[in-house]
Amino acid sequence: LRFDEKVRVVVFKSEVKGVFCAGADLKERAKMDNAEVEHFVKRLRSLMDEIASLPVPTIAAIDGYALGGGLELALACDLRVAASSAKMGLIETTRGLLPGAGGTQRLPRCVGIGLAKELIFTGRQIDGQEAFSMGLVNHAVPQNSDGDAAYQRALALAKEILPQAPFAVRMGKLAINRGMEVDIASGMAIEGMCYAQNIPTRDRQEGMAAFREKRPPQFIGK
Repeated sequence: LRFDEKVRVVVFKSEVKGVFCAGADLKERAKMDNAEVEHFVKRLRSLMDEIASLPVPTIAAIDGYALGGGLELALACDLRVAASSAKMGLIETTRGLLPGAGGTQRLPRCVGIGLAKELIFTGRQIDGQEAFSMGLVNHAVPQNSDGDAAYQRALALAKEILPQAPFAVRMGKLAINRGMEVDIASGMAIEGMCYAQNIPTRDRQEGMAAFREKRPPQFIGK
Protein backbone atom coordinates (compact mmCIF):
# COMPACT_ATOMS: atom_id res chain seq x y z
CA LEU A 1 0.00 0.00 0.00
CA ARG A 2 2.81 2.38 0.90
CA PHE A 3 4.34 2.22 -2.57
CA ASP A 4 1.19 1.82 -4.69
CA GLU A 5 0.57 5.25 -6.18
CA LYS A 6 -2.97 4.24 -7.19
CA VAL A 7 -4.01 3.99 -3.53
CA ARG A 8 -5.68 7.22 -2.39
CA VAL A 9 -7.38 6.19 0.88
CA VAL A 10 -7.21 3.04 3.03
CA VAL A 11 -10.29 1.89 4.99
CA PHE A 12 -9.84 -0.64 7.79
CA LYS A 13 -12.90 -2.81 8.44
CA SER A 14 -13.65 -6.21 9.92
CA GLU A 15 -15.19 -9.21 8.21
CA VAL A 16 -16.50 -10.39 11.59
CA LYS A 17 -19.97 -9.04 12.32
CA GLY A 18 -20.17 -7.10 15.57
CA VAL A 19 -16.41 -6.94 16.11
CA PHE A 20 -13.91 -4.45 14.66
CA CYS A 21 -11.00 -5.95 16.57
CA ALA A 22 -11.22 -7.58 20.01
CA GLY A 23 -7.53 -7.17 20.82
CA ALA A 24 -5.05 -9.76 21.97
CA ASP A 25 -5.89 -13.42 22.45
CA LEU A 26 -5.14 -13.66 26.18
CA LYS A 27 -5.29 -17.47 26.14
CA GLU A 28 -2.50 -17.42 23.55
CA ARG A 29 -0.64 -14.73 25.53
CA ALA A 30 -0.81 -16.81 28.73
CA LYS A 31 1.25 -19.55 27.05
CA MET A 32 4.12 -17.15 26.29
CA ASP A 33 7.08 -16.57 28.58
CA ASN A 34 8.13 -13.01 29.49
CA ALA A 35 10.57 -12.67 26.59
CA GLU A 36 8.01 -13.90 24.08
CA VAL A 37 5.41 -11.43 25.36
CA GLU A 38 7.87 -8.55 25.06
CA HIS A 39 8.78 -9.57 21.50
CA PHE A 40 5.11 -10.01 20.54
CA VAL A 41 4.10 -6.58 21.85
CA LYS A 42 7.13 -4.93 20.22
CA ARG A 43 6.08 -6.38 16.85
CA LEU A 44 2.50 -5.23 17.46
CA ARG A 45 3.69 -1.70 18.27
CA SER A 46 5.78 -1.74 15.10
CA LEU A 47 2.73 -2.76 13.05
CA MET A 48 0.69 0.12 14.48
CA ASP A 49 3.53 2.52 13.67
CA GLU A 50 3.57 1.23 10.09
CA ILE A 51 -0.17 1.88 9.78
CA ALA A 52 0.17 5.34 11.32
CA SER A 53 2.95 6.25 8.89
CA LEU A 54 1.13 5.20 5.71
CA PRO A 55 1.38 8.26 3.44
CA VAL A 56 -2.31 8.25 2.43
CA PRO A 57 -5.31 8.95 4.69
CA THR A 58 -6.56 5.96 6.69
CA ILE A 59 -10.06 5.46 8.10
CA ALA A 60 -11.12 2.93 10.74
CA ALA A 61 -14.71 1.70 10.31
CA ILE A 62 -15.71 0.57 13.82
CA ASP A 63 -18.94 -1.41 13.52
CA GLY A 64 -18.57 -3.37 16.75
CA TYR A 65 -16.14 -4.02 19.57
CA ALA A 66 -12.76 -2.24 19.42
CA LEU A 67 -11.02 -3.26 22.62
CA GLY A 68 -7.41 -3.09 23.76
CA GLY A 69 -5.22 -3.55 20.71
CA GLY A 70 -8.34 -3.17 18.58
CA LEU A 71 -8.78 0.42 19.72
CA GLU A 72 -5.03 0.96 19.34
CA LEU A 73 -5.43 -0.11 15.70
CA ALA A 74 -8.21 2.45 15.24
CA LEU A 75 -6.08 5.12 16.95
CA ALA A 76 -3.27 4.43 14.48
CA CYS A 77 -5.64 5.52 11.69
CA ASP A 78 -6.11 9.17 10.72
CA LEU A 79 -9.90 9.13 10.97
CA ARG A 80 -12.39 6.96 12.86
CA VAL A 81 -16.06 6.31 12.15
CA ALA A 82 -18.11 4.28 14.62
CA ALA A 83 -21.57 2.84 14.86
CA SER A 84 -23.35 4.44 17.82
CA SER A 85 -23.68 0.97 19.36
CA ALA A 86 -19.99 0.09 18.96
CA LYS A 87 -18.00 -0.53 22.14
CA MET A 88 -14.50 0.87 22.56
CA GLY A 89 -11.97 0.86 25.34
CA LEU A 90 -8.36 0.43 26.35
CA ILE A 91 -9.26 -2.30 28.83
CA GLU A 92 -5.73 -3.54 29.57
CA THR A 93 -5.70 -2.49 33.26
CA THR A 94 -8.66 -4.80 33.90
CA ARG A 95 -6.35 -7.69 32.92
CA GLY A 96 -3.24 -6.58 34.82
CA LEU A 97 -1.73 -4.94 31.74
CA LEU A 98 -1.30 -1.50 30.24
CA PRO A 99 -1.73 -0.47 26.59
CA GLY A 100 1.42 -1.53 24.76
CA ALA A 101 0.78 -0.84 21.07
CA GLY A 102 0.62 2.93 21.16
CA GLY A 103 -2.50 3.50 23.25
CA THR A 104 -0.82 5.49 26.01
CA GLN A 105 0.58 7.88 23.39
CA ARG A 106 -2.11 8.14 20.73
CA LEU A 107 -5.19 8.34 22.98
CA PRO A 108 -4.05 11.48 24.87
CA ARG A 109 -3.07 13.11 21.59
CA CYS A 110 -6.61 12.38 20.39
CA VAL A 111 -8.84 13.23 23.37
CA GLY A 112 -6.53 15.08 25.76
CA ILE A 113 -4.52 13.92 28.76
CA GLY A 114 -7.28 14.00 31.37
CA LEU A 115 -9.79 11.90 29.43
CA ALA A 116 -7.08 9.50 28.25
CA LYS A 117 -5.91 8.91 31.82
CA GLU A 118 -9.47 8.33 32.99
CA LEU A 119 -10.19 5.81 30.23
CA ILE A 120 -6.90 3.95 30.70
CA PHE A 121 -6.92 3.99 34.51
CA THR A 122 -10.51 2.68 34.69
CA GLY A 123 -10.41 0.38 31.64
CA ARG A 124 -13.90 1.72 30.86
CA GLN A 125 -15.75 0.78 27.69
CA ILE A 126 -17.66 3.52 25.88
CA ASP A 127 -20.10 3.41 22.97
CA GLY A 128 -19.79 5.19 19.65
CA GLN A 129 -21.85 8.19 20.70
CA GLU A 130 -19.73 8.76 23.81
CA ALA A 131 -16.60 8.38 21.68
CA PHE A 132 -17.92 11.04 19.31
CA SER A 133 -18.70 13.44 22.15
CA MET A 134 -15.10 13.30 23.39
CA GLY A 135 -13.54 13.53 19.92
CA LEU A 136 -12.30 9.95 19.80
CA VAL A 137 -14.20 9.33 16.56
CA ASN A 138 -15.03 11.74 13.74
CA HIS A 139 -18.54 10.39 13.17
CA ALA A 140 -20.99 8.18 15.05
CA VAL A 141 -23.85 6.68 13.03
CA PRO A 142 -26.86 4.50 13.90
CA GLN A 143 -26.22 0.84 13.15
CA ASN A 144 -28.11 -0.64 10.19
CA SER A 145 -29.61 -4.09 9.63
CA ASP A 146 -26.49 -5.27 7.79
CA GLY A 147 -24.22 -4.26 10.66
CA ASP A 148 -21.96 -2.16 8.43
CA ALA A 149 -23.16 1.41 9.06
CA ALA A 150 -19.70 2.64 10.08
CA TYR A 151 -18.15 1.08 6.99
CA GLN A 152 -20.71 2.75 4.73
CA ARG A 153 -20.04 6.12 6.38
CA ALA A 154 -16.29 5.53 6.10
CA LEU A 155 -16.72 4.82 2.37
CA ALA A 156 -18.65 8.08 1.96
CA LEU A 157 -15.88 9.93 3.78
CA ALA A 158 -13.25 8.26 1.58
CA LYS A 159 -15.20 9.36 -1.51
CA GLU A 160 -14.97 12.96 -0.31
CA ILE A 161 -11.19 12.63 -0.20
CA LEU A 162 -10.76 10.80 -3.53
CA PRO A 163 -11.33 13.79 -5.87
CA GLN A 164 -8.71 15.94 -4.13
CA ALA A 165 -5.11 16.23 -5.31
CA PRO A 166 -3.37 13.06 -4.05
CA PHE A 167 0.09 14.55 -3.54
CA ALA A 168 -1.33 17.59 -1.76
CA VAL A 169 -3.33 15.32 0.55
CA ARG A 170 -0.22 13.27 1.33
CA MET A 171 1.79 16.40 2.06
CA GLY A 172 -1.04 17.69 4.24
CA LYS A 173 -1.00 14.50 6.29
CA LEU A 174 2.77 14.64 6.63
CA ALA A 175 2.73 18.29 7.71
CA ILE A 176 0.05 17.66 10.34
CA ASN A 177 1.66 14.51 11.75
CA ARG A 178 5.17 15.94 11.97
CA GLY A 179 4.00 19.36 13.06
CA MET A 180 1.97 18.04 16.01
CA GLU A 181 5.13 16.67 17.59
CA VAL A 182 7.07 19.96 17.68
CA ASP A 183 6.63 23.62 18.70
CA ILE A 184 4.60 25.82 16.37
CA ALA A 185 7.62 27.62 14.89
CA SER A 186 9.16 24.27 13.90
CA GLY A 187 5.73 23.16 12.67
CA MET A 188 5.55 26.20 10.40
CA ALA A 189 8.93 25.24 8.96
CA ILE A 190 7.66 21.69 8.33
CA GLU A 191 4.58 23.09 6.60
CA GLY A 192 6.84 25.28 4.45
CA MET A 193 8.93 22.30 3.38
CA CYS A 194 5.82 20.26 2.52
CA TYR A 195 4.36 23.19 0.60
CA ALA A 196 7.62 23.63 -1.33
CA GLN A 197 7.43 20.00 -2.46
CA ASN A 198 3.91 20.57 -3.74
CA ILE A 199 4.68 23.74 -5.76
CA PRO A 200 6.22 22.04 -8.84
CA THR A 201 3.51 19.37 -9.15
CA ARG A 202 1.36 19.07 -12.26
CA ASP A 203 -1.69 18.78 -10.00
CA ARG A 204 -1.08 22.25 -8.56
CA GLN A 205 -0.90 23.67 -12.08
CA GLU A 206 -4.08 21.74 -12.99
CA GLY A 207 -5.86 23.12 -9.93
CA MET A 208 -4.99 26.68 -10.90
CA ALA A 209 -5.99 26.10 -14.53
CA ALA A 210 -9.30 24.52 -13.54
CA PHE A 211 -10.10 27.51 -11.33
CA ARG A 212 -9.38 29.95 -14.15
CA GLU A 213 -11.40 27.91 -16.64
CA LYS A 214 -14.28 27.35 -14.18
CA ARG A 215 -14.24 23.55 -14.50
CA PRO A 216 -13.62 20.64 -12.11
CA PRO A 217 -9.91 19.75 -11.81
CA GLN A 218 -8.62 16.43 -13.10
CA PHE A 219 -5.84 15.43 -10.75
CA ILE A 220 -3.41 12.64 -11.65
CA GLY A 221 -1.21 12.52 -8.56
CA LYS A 222 1.85 13.94 -10.27
